[in-house]
Amino acid sequence: MLSLTPATSRADTILVMGDSLSAAYGIDPQAGWVSLLKQRLGNSHEVVNASISGETTSGGAARLPDILRQHHPDIVLLELGGNDGLRGLSPQQMQVNLGKMIERSQNAGARVLLIGIEVPPNYGPTYANAFRSVFSQLAKEYDLPLVPFLLEGVDLDTMLQQDGIHPTAEAQPIILDNVWSQLEPMLKATSDQA
Repeated sequence: MLSLTPATSRADTILVMGDSLSAAYGIDPQAGWVSLLKQRLGNSHEVVNASISGETTSGGAARLPDILRQHHPDIVLLELGGNDGLRGLSPQQMQVNLGKMIERSQNAGARVLLIGIEVPPNYGPTYANAFRSVFSQLAKEYDLPLVPFLLEGVDLDTMLQQDGIHPTAEAQPIILDNVWSQLEPMLKATSDQA
């Protein structure tokens, strides 16, 4: 006999689309902020980490449709752009790519949390400002919650690995708190609707 499980019993799915900052590059994967998020949420949500070190916004935009079909996320955490910046790619193209990802996620029924990153100061103020403004412009255009800078509060002198780019394990709880500040209200809104 076929038994139908009510849809409400399915845990909401959170999809993380990111780069090395979300893929726990150079540290124990269990110490990364996405694993810490899984621990914090327990069984209330499924967390799918589709982050890949070195991923650009164009790579993420190409991969996203299949991932959306596979996982049907309720919330997408979009943390991409850092590698575009490190390669000096066009902020305008980055904005187009992220916009496509936001629209695809929303069209698939997911809400999006946009997570910003900044480029090192040696790229010059013009590029750095154009890069930074992409995230705030997209958040405004699509009415999204925004984490302006994923590494806010991370001591960039003592909490980066030897490459000077990737955060250490000690930085991960700070990063999680930055994301949680915007994610928690989205989770409460979901449970209020249930």
